[in-house]
Amino acid sequence: MSTHEARLQALREQLKRDRLDGFVVPISDEHMSEYVGDYAQRLAWLTGFQGSAGSAVVLPEEAAIFVDGRYTLQVREQVDGNHWQYVGVPQTSVAQWLGEHASEGARIGYDAWLHTRAWAEQASAALARKGATLVPVDTNPVDAVWPDRPEPSTARLVVQPQELTGKGAGEKRQEIADWLHAHKADAVILSALDSIAWTFNIRGKDVSRTPVALAYAVVHGDATADLYVAPEKMAEDVAQHLGNAVRVHDRAAFARDFAALAGKTVVVDPERAVAAIFAGLDRAGADAVALREPTVLAKAIKNQVEIAGQRAAQARDGAALSRFLHWISVEAPKGGLTELSASDRLEAFRKETGKLEDLSFDTISGAGPNGAVVHYRVSEETNRPIETDSLYLVDSGAQYRDGTTDVTRTVAIGMPTAEMRDRFTRVLKGHIALAMAVFPQGTRGGQLDTLARQYLWAAGLDYAHGTGHGVGSFLGVHEGPQRIAMSAGGQAGTDEPLRAGMILSNEPGYYKTGEYGIRIENLVLVEDRDVPGAEKPMLGFETLTFAPIERRLIDVTMLSPAERQWVDSYHAKVLAVVGPQLDGEPKAWLEAQCAPL
Repeated sequence: MSTHEARLQALREQLKRDRLDGFVVPISDEHMSEYVGDYAQRLAWLTGFQGSAGSAVVLPEEAAIFVDGRYTLQVREQVDGNHWQYVGVPQTSVAQWLGEHASEGARIGYDAWLHTRAWAEQASAALARKGATLVPVDTNPVDAVWPDRPEPSTARLVVQPQELTGKGAGEKRQEIADWLHAHKADAVILSALDSIAWTFNIRGKDVSRTPVALAYAVVHGDATADLYVAPEKMAEDVAQHLGNAVRVHDRAAFARDFAALAGKTVVVDPERAVAAIFAGLDRAGADAVALREPTVLAKAIKNQVEIAGQRAAQARDGAALSRFLHWISVEAPKGGLTELSASDRLEAFRKETGKLEDLSFDTISGAGPNGAVVHYRVSEETNRPIETDSLYLVDSGAQYRDGTTDVTRTVAIGMPTAEMRDRFTRVLKGHIALAMAVFPQGTRGGQLDTLARQYLWAAGLDYAHGTGHGVGSFLGVHEGPQRIAMSAGGQAGTDEPLRAGMILSNEPGYYKTGEYGIRIENLVLVEDRDVPGAEKPMLGFETLTFAPIERRLIDVTMLSPAERQWVDSYHAKVLAVVGPQLDGEPKAWLEAQCAPL
């Protein structure tokens, strides 16, 4: 019996002891984080799936794992199809599947600290139609059968100074208090880790690749706050930074202290707070009001200090990536490179800046067919050699104190085929169309997505992921609420108006299963755009990422004069920003890469 088969069997036996007929296992933590600490990696422990988004349902006789189009290939490689059904979302939801597969009268368990209230309501309704019920558990049954489950991190908090945030924590709390008065509320609960880090100008090391700390916060109408964090994480400089207006409590006391909110109107974000928080407030006699909490938009719209920091981080990171691209152009043709050795070398170039705090996500280092796995994560088991006459896709990013980066480049190793050049150029044309877009204020990300896909669609091609996500300032590499993606399926963020100061990725791609993957990704800043004769305020994008685009994959005959001009202008900026940071052979290589088409 395999390890994961044994774990599945152990969970089923635990469910019998708990008098449950099924259980839902998401990738989630108590803060609805995208990336979670090791202690919360229940889905990976149970199934072997290493992706960053997914859920599973375990019933007595069957089990299913739910992933979106990014992970269609990966889930089949990592999860045993003899024991798990593969289900695609959003085509089928967990709630819908439960309604079809749970038996009449079944008691399906869920951990209310790992799901939103909306999800619980949806699943309850689907089960009710079958005569089954959704049951919140007091103890997560996965934890009961996970003998060596890691403890939550005890890493200390650090202060993010105002010269990098551009705004003091006290000023941020006052703005939240003003918002509460405008909404006739007494307090707001902050449970999203990046919201807490941003509000209090603190950072942490509790989640891999995201500089946040496990905490909860309640901000009150008088601009004071209660911060709930493990005592061992506090240091004297952090306490002084927080000041007397922030009362610090043990994180374990958070739910118990709901009683202090009895009779008060408390804002809770339904997208970012778990069902257990709503239930706890209801039991305590508080009036929980479901509204998006005020830091979400404030955090997304970067101030001038944050934008300056991001520009500095991008320039530094572009030089590290350019050194890597030069290195791989020299070393790959010799043979002997692998996905792991390449990603390790790229991280080393970033470390050589002396400013690297962490990567912003696990590097996607995909050679040949592995490049077609959209969110591929290389391991010792999957590590492929980087071979001649193939494509190599590297999607990577860094966490610096002054900014968070995310960039993808596709590299031709040896001689690319005509098809590779055609597909790459179509992706490039879509990237340029989005980069050059000018649009009125109020435009949503979902309205721009088609610009990036049009040239692929013209050839009957597409890609199964969004085109752009928000990015934080030394915070999450994926940050809402803005997003550029097809609006179908109710994807969060596609209906969010883009506003000046927001940072997003621009990353169309193309993936040929079993052969190669292509993606071109830069980060862009939404900026006010002066359009002569315009009858309404207009916006556009400033490209923030600077690294050369693979010339040998561009079919210049497919580019319009305006597109050629964009490439030449972009490469001129790359040379201006990155060139002074290089010397010798890397600089000569960069000059050749950035020469006009």
